[in-house]
Amino acid sequence: MTEETILTGEDLMLGPPSPLVPPELASHVLESLEVCSNFLRQLFHCLHINDIEPFCQDELVLFRRCAAQRDKELRQRIQDSERRLGKTLPEEMAQERTSSLQSQISLLERRFILASGIEGIEGFRQRWSIHGQLEDTKQRLEAFQQGQLSRIGGEADVKSL
Repeated sequence: MTEETILTGEDLMLGPPSPLVPPELASHVLESLEVCSNFLRQLFHCLHINDIEPFCQDELVLFRRCAAQRDKELRQRIQDSERRLGKTLPEEMAQERTSSLQSQISLLERRFILASGIEGIEGFRQRWSIHGQLEDTKQRLEAFQQGQLSRIGGEADVKSL
């Protein structure tokens, strides 16, 4: 006899939170992205009718699967955009962007330390959210720096010709 797992709303918080899209990248990063609104609408409709989660297992699974795929694609698009920016921004603007991303990382690290003093579910939610933002910002910085390095490598190849 196997046990059946009953999903709850908290199960939607198992992976990292959805990434925050920087405003300067939003227009092309979000273009033609599946935002899972139909699955979310179905889930809320089911919860409204049934009032409890055990009767909405299919809707929870479908939304969770769609959201995970959406977030994976969104993170990849953000990193690709940062790489392109690293290749194309003038050096002075690139240094400003690097500095800005590094200061965002420092701020998030401080916020994470402060959130570790908050107990209970509210503390968990804050740490979960801040940790996700911190990891995403670190990946953005890394992708941006990769773009800068590839530009520098391309310039060196051109100069050697």
